[in-house]
Amino acid sequence: MHLGALFIASHVLTSGSVRETARRFQLSPSTVSTAIHNLETELAMTLTERASGELATLIASGRVLEGLEPIMAAIGELGQWAGHDGAGIDEAWASRIPVKIVTMERFLEVADQGSINRAARRLRLGQPQLSLQLANLEKFLSHRLFERQAQGSVLTEEGRRAYQIFMAISQAWNDLKSSADERYRRTARSLRIGSIIPTGSESWVARCLGSLVSEWNVRRNNNAISLVSMTADDLREALKSGRIDVAILDSVFGLESFRHRELLQTDMVVIAPPDSTETSVADLVVGHPICMPSPRTGLGHAAMAFSYERAPNRRLRSQDITAADSLPVIVDLVANHGYVSFLGRVSAMPIADKVRIVDLDEHLPMSYHVAFNHRKAAADACTVIIEVAARITSETVARTIRPTDAGARETAA
Repeated sequence: MHLGALFIASHVLTSGSVRETARRFQLSPSTVSTAIHNLETELAMTLTERASGELATLIASGRVLEGLEPIMAAIGELGQWAGHDGAGIDEAWASRIPVKIVTMERFLEVADQGSINRAARRLRLGQPQLSLQLANLEKFLSHRLFERQAQGSVLTEEGRRAYQIFMAISQAWNDLKSSADERYRRTARSLRIGSIIPTGSESWVARCLGSLVSEWNVRRNNNAISLVSMTADDLREALKSGRIDVAILDSVFGLESFRHRELLQTDMVVIAPPDSTETSVADLVVGHPICMPSPRTGLGHAAMAFSYERAPNRRLRSQDITAADSLPVIVDLVANHGYVSFLGRVSAMPIADKVRIVDLDEHLPMSYHVAFNHRKAAADACTVIIEVAARITSETVARTIRPTDAGARETAA
């Protein structure tokens, strides 16, 4: 990161506009965008986002601006010293300062060591390379910074002033970076858990995740938990790419390359409007519009095939079957809009006060699984999930086949 880019980024955060900053400093918008992007990368945080084509600064940008204030003041002092003071700071010059922070820190190291050779050894750089960087710095500032003597390098009067300015910049930058490093460490330690989308707050999935977080934090684990819900297809892809560490899915399909355990077993049921009177699944499917779990879910594949088999003569069948990723939407369509759908019994039982549960003509088993990666924290979370799921489902779903216990089958890739 060089000083010019920091000056540009600071103005973007202040003005909230890339175009205005580019126009003011006579730079291309891409140069300004790159400066703010590089700052976000260095600090490991998002400072801006685009909304309706406009740039919006986020709350975090205010804290960063405060951290940049000593650096902006030092740039102003640097400009005065270099003869670019005028009526105020020369913005065109400041936005183009090519001096990198790492170069300033190497200058400080040479000054502290009193020797280019000793500084080069500590920095693990070649002495010619370090000498060239110092020479370029002196050329840019138009001041001689070191007096070369037999016993080493001694700061000149101009060098001592540069030392004060660069030290202020280095300290302010390191303060900003230390906060970023801590954020990165917290992110790296966090345990990312994905699950199928719960039917609602009363569902076994939502209760399982809530209990997991509570018990995990009570045990004072070093790994914070972050939760995300998505379809089974997306969960498998996220687990494969490393975006999540643990996944709760409604199908074992596609888990061959992951460590996984069977979480619980249940069977498929139909959920129908509470005021419906049909006594058979075939009559329900024929007499009501259908909202299916998305084919991207494990349940969706089986349910879609089953509904088609039960309505072979249904006119315009494909036009009144809706697929949805959101289980709460499916429940609302059934409870309030006359639709029928299919769920696992373990998911249907907690909403029995909202919908009518109808058994299928034949037993259609289904199972839920938890898959996890190589991290020890992921395996520990998996154990807690199995324990919690067993406790919750045994309390609330009498007809659910007993969940697998801690000795559940584990498959390794």
